[in-house]
Amino acid sequence: MQRRRGRTERVRRQRRSSGSRGVNESYRSEFIELRKWLKERKFEDTGLVPASFPGTGRGLMSKASLQEGQVIISLPESCLLTTDTVIRSSIGPYIKKWKPPVSPVLALCTFLVSEKHAGSQSLWKSYLNILPKSYTCPVCLEPEVIDLLPGPLKVKAEEQRARVQDLFASSRGFFSTLQPLFAESVDSVFSYRAFLWAWCTVNTRAVYLRSRRQECLSAEPDTCALAPFLDLLNHSPHVQVKAAFNEKTRCYEIRTASRCRKHQEVFICYGPHDNHRLLLEYGFVSSQNPHACVPVSGERLVKYLPPAEKQVHKKIAILKDHGFTGNLTFGWDGPSWRLLTALKLLCLEAEHFACWKKVLLGEVISDTNEKMSLGVAQKLCSDFIEETHAVLHKVSDMKEGKVSLISQLALVEALRMEELRILQASAEILSSLLAPFS
Repeated sequence: MQRRRGRTERVRRQRRSSGSRGVNESYRSEFIELRKWLKERKFEDTGLVPASFPGTGRGLMSKASLQEGQVIISLPESCLLTTDTVIRSSIGPYIKKWKPPVSPVLALCTFLVSEKHAGSQSLWKSYLNILPKSYTCPVCLEPEVIDLLPGPLKVKAEEQRARVQDLFASSRGFFSTLQPLFAESVDSVFSYRAFLWAWCTVNTRAVYLRSRRQECLSAEPDTCALAPFLDLLNHSPHVQVKAAFNEKTRCYEIRTASRCRKHQEVFICYGPHDNHRLLLEYGFVSSQNPHACVPVSGERLVKYLPPAEKQVHKKIAILKDHGFTGNLTFGWDGPSWRLLTALKLLCLEAEHFACWKKVLLGEVISDTNEKMSLGVAQKLCSDFIEETHAVLHKVSDMKEGKVSLISQLALVEALRMEELRILQASAEILSSLLAPFS
């Protein structure tokens, strides 16, 4: 007979579950100052407060239950930091003179560095004070940590670092023209460290807002705006929101498409991004992300073909011509259709090679082809699992010897653990698919 749970047991259970609730931080001086600053700019309280949450860190908590379709934040245009803000500032005249024109992103970065340096004298100090002091995008990670990332992500991380370094190097001439604005050497104000902080702030926190074309800026799309308070909202792949600038109210609005209970964290969705994209652009990994996957390079597939395969070059050419060398993945539901299709073509027997078009259309050619392609996928998945275990072991060892890198290593560990779970799920699915051929 099952034991009945009385009032005492319910109280204990409520205490245990309360640990997932946020801790209100609206009493902290930096958030009090931010509220005052926002109120001066006509922002009205919408029932969200800053809080600290287990797992996600700092975010926004609802003071009351939220319903579908409800506007949770309506941020006036006067609160947004855009290129218009920059052009109207003391930096504006220097931007207008500089040729070739600076990009919208560089304009925003320059403004942030300048205002950060101004400290308490900045009109934006209340916002600047709540921004992160550092970031965890790959561009900020140590090279030995970058080496632990999956191959495709490592390549993108190195490309990102090169782009940021090139932007900084090519902008130093422009920075030097700003010397009249500072008592200190402009080189010390616009150091790479300061610039990197500003670039990460724009890249990780900006909302999409298409601004009118500024003649003094380059022709690159001007679509980034920093949104104080609104950018405290954390990402969840499981929620839906509508975010846009309302031309009638002249406010940037967030409208929820799902309900949220009182005292729970309120999330927005940055988009249907996999964990590689989230880490590269925002510096975090989402657990149980339905969009997460393990990418497989087209070059890697060839290594699993029989050494005597004579038509491999023709097959690779076909895959390239028809766009089947990219977006090949293992996911929560197993190998993607594109991955299996690429493998089926690569495993196509010589006598059936003329049927390659049917393969790309998803037709079954033979049991032998089906079994062979699934077998290669299984071996590929198994090797990925082995590699992931090896990297996780290395990360564990480094965490003991490199204390200063623990937070960076924890990020890699979170990504690799999520990928291990995906690969294990794929391995189980592949075993079930191969069972009929045994």
